[in-house]
Amino acid sequence: MSLSVKAFVVGEDGKRNLLDVPEGSADLAGFERWRTSVWGSESVRSLGATFFPVLASSDLTVMPDQVADFLDECALIRSNLGLVAPSADPAKSHAEYVRQISERLRNVEDAAARAQGVMGGVIIW
Repeated sequence: MSLSVKAFVVGEDGKRNLLDVPEGSADLAGFERWRTSVWGSESVRSLGATFFPVLASSDLTVMPDQVADFLDECALIRSNLGLVAPSADPAKSHAEYVRQISERLRNVEDAAARAQGVMGGVIIW
């Protein structure tokens, strides 16, 4: 199972309408186990992250007025990928984890940028 990321807009009826993922983009935000081993890990928490750690216990919804702060947190994580990436997994090298997390984080950043462009939000589930 995989985590997905989507941008959304809030309609006049108050419902969230998910935006299509543009061609050339992806909606993958990582493996389901990354809820705790990456996004909700102690390493991410130690950076002061507050959005991503929510994924350890539930889905994450970033409301439109929070997207700028969420993008700041994405930048914080990006600048600390070496710290965030698990290093104790004998099945995968630390460098491979860094590469995979960077790719999935790019998908999250892209969705957040699309959301910001239409005054929308982001959901990761």
